Amino acid sequence: MNFFFLKGNKLLVLESVYPPSEDSFLLAEAIEAEKGCSVLDMGTGSGIQGINAALLGAKTIVCTDLNKEALKNAEENAKSLGLKGFEFRQGNLFEAAKGEKFDLIIFNPPYVPSEEKKFEDLDGGKGGREVLDLFLEGFEKHLEKGGKCFFLQSSLNGEEETIQKLEEKKFEIEEKARKRIFFEELVVFKTWKKGLK
Repeated sequence: MNFFFLKGNKLLVLESVYPPSEDSFLLAEAIEAEKGCSVLDMGTGSGIQGINAALLGAKTIVCTDLNKEALKNAEENAKSLGLKGFEFRQGNLFEAAKGEKFDLIIFNPPYVPSEEKKFEDLDGGKGGREVLDLFLEGFEKHLEKGGKCFFLQSSLNGEEETIQKLEEKKFEIEEKARKRIFFEELVVFKTWKKGLK
């Protein structure tokens, strides 16, 4: 069992759960969550993004993951801080969102380019974009009017392609954070519907 710290709070990571790394913390630092907002934390892992949003003032947080152990891990971490308003649901991408809409959607997708997916929490398929593209295709249906979405990607996965896809959907896009790690840069994007900021 491992541990990590978030805003001075010690939280646990179970062995079978993706441990928060530089990408997780970069995303968490970039998040803007308004008081009382509703949040969808996709691929929650240890719960870092949902818990961070709750600490920033979010009222209802739905955490989803394919991994049952991750949901258990996230729930234990939220309970250890006495946080309320959480729901934990198993499912792939938006299937666990059950048609609901949220003020804020947060996603740190698997982005490692891979010919086949051996590790669901790391492998992003060919070009590292398979999961990201499915996300970009579906997130708008789950965003409240005026809602915002924060997600992370690697510079190796084609930033211009991401920007183009969002512009085609009439979304604004803003780079909120960037960090060089070895041979790539990690980028956090914020996106929202044009005219609704």
